[in-house]
Amino acid sequence: MCKCLRKEELYDGKKFVALTFDDGPTPGITDQVLDVLKENDIVASFFLIGQKITEQSEYLIRRAYDMGCSIENHSKTHPGMPELNDREILDEVSYTTEQIVRITGEKPEFFRPPYISYNQKMYDLIDLTFICGYGCEDWEPSVTAKERADRILRDAKPGFIILLHDMEGNTQTVEAIKTIIPALKEQGYEFVTVRDLFRKSGIVPQRNVIYMGADEVRNNYE
Repeated sequence: MCKCLRKEELYDGKKFVALTFDDGPTPGITDQVLDVLKENDIVASFFLIGQKITEQSEYLIRRAYDMGCSIENHSKTHPGMPELNDREILDEVSYTTEQIVRITGEKPEFFRPPYISYNQKMYDLIDLTFICGYGCEDWEPSVTAKERADRILRDAKPGFIILLHDMEGNTQTVEAIKTIIPALKEQGYEFVTVRDLFRKSGIVPQRNVIYMGADEVRNNYE
């Protein structure tokens, strides 16, 4: 499990945060997210859906990667994966990994299960670190940009993983990060990729757990 260190020992007084986005790449939305990251000189991590990687969207992956962002796996078709058989699970993950490697030359290190739905079979089959994070229901149009920002800022703490979506039409999240990023920087947070969140925290990711933050795991099968 995670190291049992106090926060101040674990992070050596530094405040790391990983900003992550699911369900892309999405032309017209991921572009805007990347523009905001560039304006604020920060990086993020993008958890991609394999079937959304097309000739028309590949440029977004290359742009994010060239900016220093990490490119991670969110399955091929975004199914409820505990209901799949072994071969279907492996195909969901391997397809997206292959597409990421083809474009970036690097394998993903992290996997976010669709709907945060997972079981032991998936732990056994998928050789990636499982990750969740703290979200704000930003897939729900009725949640305003202000409400999204307020919820993320309320939950922030060192080792924090922010779970947002760069899905079709999600302009309110684009607006929300324009508030979230400067506010957290003002509080002394340093934005890093999920990979660097663990490395800089000195934590080696473990199997058979899903991480809410670098030093926080979720109870299995909630």
